Parts: sequence; C-alpha cells; structure tokens
Amino acid sequence: MSFDGFFEQLRRMEVNNWADIAIVALLIYFLVPVLRSSGGMRIVWTVCALVVIYWLTDVFKFYLLNYILGIIWSVGIIAVVILFQPEIRRMLDHLGKVKLTRFLGMQKPTEEMVPIIQQTVMACEVMSRERVGALMVFARDNSLDEYFKTGTMIEAKVSEQLIRNIFFPKAALHDGAMIIRDGKIAAAGCVLPLSDSHSLSADLGTRHRAGVGMSEASDAVVVIVSEETGTISVAVGGVLKRYLAPQTLERLLRNELCKAPAQKPQREVLWQKRHKNAGGERDEQ
Repeated sequence: MSFDGFFEQLRRMEVNNWADIAIVALLIYFLVPVLRSSGGMRIVWTVCALVVIYWLTDVFKFYLLNYILGIIWSVGIIAVVILFQPEIRRMLDHLGKVKLTRFLGMQKPTEEMVPIIQQTVMACEVMSRERVGALMVFARDNSLDEYFKTGTMIEAKVSEQLIRNIFFPKAALHDGAMIIRDGKIAAAGCVLPLSDSHSLSADLGTRHRAGVGMSEASDAVVVIVSEETGTISVAVGGVLKRYLAPQTLERLLRNELCKAPAQKPQREVLWQKRHKNAGGERDEQ
C-alpha cells in the first residue's frame, strides 16, 4: 500500500474505527506487563512453538504429525486452559486488580514515596544489623485486596519505628507480611503465595519464597530481610536481588516506585543523627 492509499484509508475511517483501535491499544497496554511474567511467557512460548512446528510439518510433508497437530489445534483452547490453568488464573487476577487511578491520572505524586522509601531503608538497615526478619510489600497498580483479608488492617503512616515494632520478634504480626499501599502501612501479618520456582536457591526459606511468589502474582515490589543472615533482598517480577546494601536498596526502590530516574541518595539529617547516636557504625555488605 502506498502512502497516498494509506492516508486515503485514514480519511475514510469513522469514529467506531478509531474506537476499535483505541480499545485494542488499551488491551495491549494492560496485557504486555502480564505476559512478561513467568507464567504468561510460558503460555506465549508454548503457543509460538506449536505454531512453528505445525508450519514445519506442512513444509516437510510430515502428514501424520501434521494431522495430530491439526487435531490439537481443534481443541487448542481447551488444552491451553487445562495445561495452564494456574497461569491463566494468575493473569486474569492480575488484570482484574489493576487500579485505574494511574491510567486516569489520579495517582498520588511519586515525590510522596521518597520519605516512605527513606523510612523503610532506615528500618531495614537496623533490622539487618539486629538479624530481625521482615517482609514488606509495596503495592503498585494491583490492589492486593485478597491478601489484605489474611492480615490485620492498620492504615498508619510509614515510619522507621512502626516498621521495626511490627517485625519485632515477639510482636503478634511479625511472622506475616506488611503491605504498603497509597503511602500508608495498610495491613500487616498478611499471608502471601509461595513461589514454586526451581531457580531459587535451596538455602532460601519461606519468607523469601513468599516474597518472590508475591512478585510473581502481582506487580508489587517486595523487600525481604533475612532473619538468619541479616541480608536484604528485593523481589520484582519474580526476580530476587540479594545481598543489597542500604544505599543500593534505596536506589532500587526509587527506580521502581518513582517515575523520575533515581539520583544518588543523599544522607538525611535523621539518618545521620541515628548513626551518630549508634557510634557511627554502618553495615558493610
């Protein structure tokens, strides 16, 4: 088609045609992040492999294999639903829980996340030094409502002291996960789904598998502090990043939770004061 024909086709398009294109674009916009997850990619690669194999059997005249694949295609939808039932359910849950506030431009300014990140990092640094286990979930577009029901609603301002109190070993809510949503500690003591990924190290316990599982089931950013080693980790999109220094943790959280590119974190007065009172000691990881 020439450029003249292309522009002529554009002139002939009516309102319903433009609406059709807009709807398809929105579907792609919401589906691409879902398909980037491990479960979604399994479905995509399986379908692509079947298409290529089916095409090759036709090219090389493998009539029997082509016939079998043709039968598979005739019941392909049912087969995909049966084989990938957990992944499909996870994808539908993901789409169903996407909040429209970001798309409609009603989301809170990301600048509000900076002090929240700083308070979280300071709490993680202390808990890392004291070997206190912690599991913190930063909700993004997915609302995570079903996980709120498993814990205790709090709706409190994020602060270093409150985070440390929640995960204090003898506290009632220390074993579960804390969920931060809309700039507040929304709930604590929540139960998260465990990851069944075989790529995770065998030395990782339930806390780390729950963190990775949450990042697989949603777009949340999950921070984990190991009770055994004190190491700080972050799980995003099913990928676990371990052995993070506090400065690296702050930089990573800014990259994930703030729109603007993260700059090198500056030491805040509160942070300096706390370190001075602690004798100027800092963890080196």
